[in-house]
Amino acid sequence: MTTITCTYTGDGETKLVHGPTGSVLETDLPPDNGGKGRRFSPTDLLASAFASCILTIMGKMAAVRKENFAGTHISIDKVMADKPRRVAEFVLDITFPAHFTDEQKKLYLSAVNTCPVHQTLHPDVKVTVNVK
Repeated sequence: MTTITCTYTGDGETKLVHGPTGSVLETDLPPDNGGKGRRFSPTDLLASAFASCILTIMGKMAAVRKENFAGTHISIDKVMADKPRRVAEFVLDITFPAHFTDEQKKLYLSAVNTCPVHQTLHPDVKVTVNVK
């Protein structure tokens, strides 16, 4: 179990502290929800968690296979919905190393569906994956 402490610091911002390490993250309300957008919003962190979860699993897969995975990246767009206000869709653009074959890409893409963040998302949240 990991404890994260979250404190409201005022003006729409929070400060999160990772218990085991003391690492700090700060959030702010996004402009489309009445905030100033000075930092990641909570739903930005959700998108970030999703992308980093996928790449972490892919990186572990690459290490086991002894394949050069450096430079792989994900650009993730978060699409919001109203009534209720929630994340409706994530659009992921995944760029693999140029030397990866289609077969390798297909293998690594299995991480998208198996990552714990994706497994935690409500089934109504659409996930679109584009491969480059």
